[in-house]
Amino acid sequence: MTTAMAPITRLHSDPRPDDQLRLLGIALPPPRRPVANFVPAIRHGQLLYLSGQGPVDGQGTARRGTVGRDVTGEEAYQHARQTAINLLSVAKEALGSLDCIERVIKVLGFVNAVPGFEDHPRVINGCSDLLLDVFGPIRGAHARSAIGAGSLPRQITVEIEMIIAVKEAG
Repeated sequence: MTTAMAPITRLHSDPRPDDQLRLLGIALPPPRRPVANFVPAIRHGQLLYLSGQGPVDGQGTARRGTVGRDVTGEEAYQHARQTAINLLSVAKEALGSLDCIERVIKVLGFVNAVPGFEDHPRVINGCSDLLLDVFGPIRGAHARSAIGAGSLPRQITVEIEMIIAVKEAG
């Protein structure tokens, strides 16, 4: 699978996330309401834990299917990218501003894939690549796991959760 997403030109090495989103032509959608008994975000000290999000576009359409059967790896890459946008929307609502983010710490991505599918990391790159474009090579670099799943809620193609370090006030 090849990724057609070329890195964007960053304003500087520590970009303002809202400026980068604007350069990418991305407007964050309103956060979606949880589909079960959980909250979208929990802040504990300087860490913000984001619950798993899926690939739902601004019109509320979820991307469903099994990667390697119904959906290609490249399509799933785009779904992971959309999921990153949804995670950023939740983070912005929780923090008031993406400028409060000191660093993306951890990304955990699940791919609804056929047995034998081997490109889970490339699919979840859709999320990681967007985070690097928005936050730059230092604040956006993160630890990550990409895992295959036999199914995901509502048969979505990917689900991703994230942990973020929040800047100390003052």
